[in-house]
Amino acid sequence: MNLAADQLPTSEPAIETFGLTRRFGDKVAVDSLDLHVAPGEIFGLVGPDGAGKTTTLRMLAAILDPSEGQARVAGFDVRTDTEAIKDHTAYMSQRFGLYTDLTVQENIDFYADLYGVPRRHRTERVDTLLGFSGMKQFKKRRAGQLSGGMKQKLQLVCALIHTPRVLLLDEPTNGVDPVSRRDFWRVLYQLLQQGVAILVTTAYLDEAERCHRVGLLHQGRLLASGTPDEVKASMQEQILVIRTPRPHEATQVLRAAKQIANIFGDTVHMVCADPVSAAERARHVLSAAAIAVEATEAVPPNLEDLFVQMVRPVATSSDAQSVSQPELAHRVASDG
Repeated sequence: MNLAADQLPTSEPAIETFGLTRRFGDKVAVDSLDLHVAPGEIFGLVGPDGAGKTTTLRMLAAILDPSEGQARVAGFDVRTDTEAIKDHTAYMSQRFGLYTDLTVQENIDFYADLYGVPRRHRTERVDTLLGFSGMKQFKKRRAGQLSGGMKQKLQLVCALIHTPRVLLLDEPTNGVDPVSRRDFWRVLYQLLQQGVAILVTTAYLDEAERCHRVGLLHQGRLLASGTPDEVKASMQEQILVIRTPRPHEATQVLRAAKQIANIFGDTVHMVCADPVSAAERARHVLSAAAIAVEATEAVPPNLEDLFVQMVRPVATSSDAQSVSQPELAHRVASDG
C-alpha cells in the first residue's frame, strides 16, 4: 500500500527539528538535521547502517541530548520537557526489549503499570490493541516463544498501551519475514486514523515507498526529502536494466569502465543520460569481458537508484559501492 501525496496531513508538526546535531567526540553522527512530521503521517528515515538514524530517534525520544540545534516532539522541547515527551511518545528500539519469561498479557500489564494506565480503562485498551495486531490468541504464550514478527507486534502493543501521540520506530521489521512485515505495516496504517505521528527508520527501500514522505540520510546529513514520487523525480538520469547470467561480474566490469552500475536482484541497474547509447556501451564493455547480455530495458529510477547516485559524490568509490550492495539494496528481495 502506497500513500498518495494528497493524503498528507496539514496540521501543526508532531515532530520538528532545526539544525539538530549530535557529536560523539570528533565524529558527527547527526549533522544539522531539519525534520517536520505531522500528526497522522508516516515519515520514513532511510539510510544504511551508521547513517545516524538511531541517534536521531534517541534524541527525539529524549534519551540522548543534542549537541546543537532544537527539537520539539508532541509540542515539547527535547532538552527541557523530557518527562512530558516520555508521556506522549513511544520509542521502539531495534532490540527486543520485553521480558521473554513473561507471557504476552504479563508484558502488556507490566508496561501499562509502568505508564500509569488506569486499570478501569486498561481492559478495553488491551483488547483493542490485541485485536488489531492479531495477537489475541497468544495472550498466554511466553514472549520468548513468539516468532520474530510476533515479538515486534508485541513490542508495538506495549509501546501503544498509553496512547502516545508520536511513535518512534527504529528499523522495526529488520530480520522479520516478508509476511510479518506486511502485517506490521497494516497495523501502522490503522494508527493513522487516530492521528498518531509515526517516524520509522529503515534500510528497506520498499518500505520507504509505503510512507507519506521519506528522508534519505547519509553520514548524518539529510540528502533529500519529500514524497517517494517527489524524491524519485529529482533524479535527472535514467536507469538501464541489464539482464545477464553473471550480474555480479557484470557490475564490477561496468564499474571498472567508469559506469555507475549496481546490483538489483538478479539484474544490473546502470545510471545513464541516454539508455540507447548506454545499452550499446554496456554490450561492448561486457562483450569484451566475455559476459553475455540477454536483454536491456530503460525504466524509471527507484529510491535505491536515487540513493546510490546521491551518496557517490559524498563518499569514496568503495564506500558508495558498499552502500549499494547488501546494506540498502537487498534487504528488500521478496517482499512486494
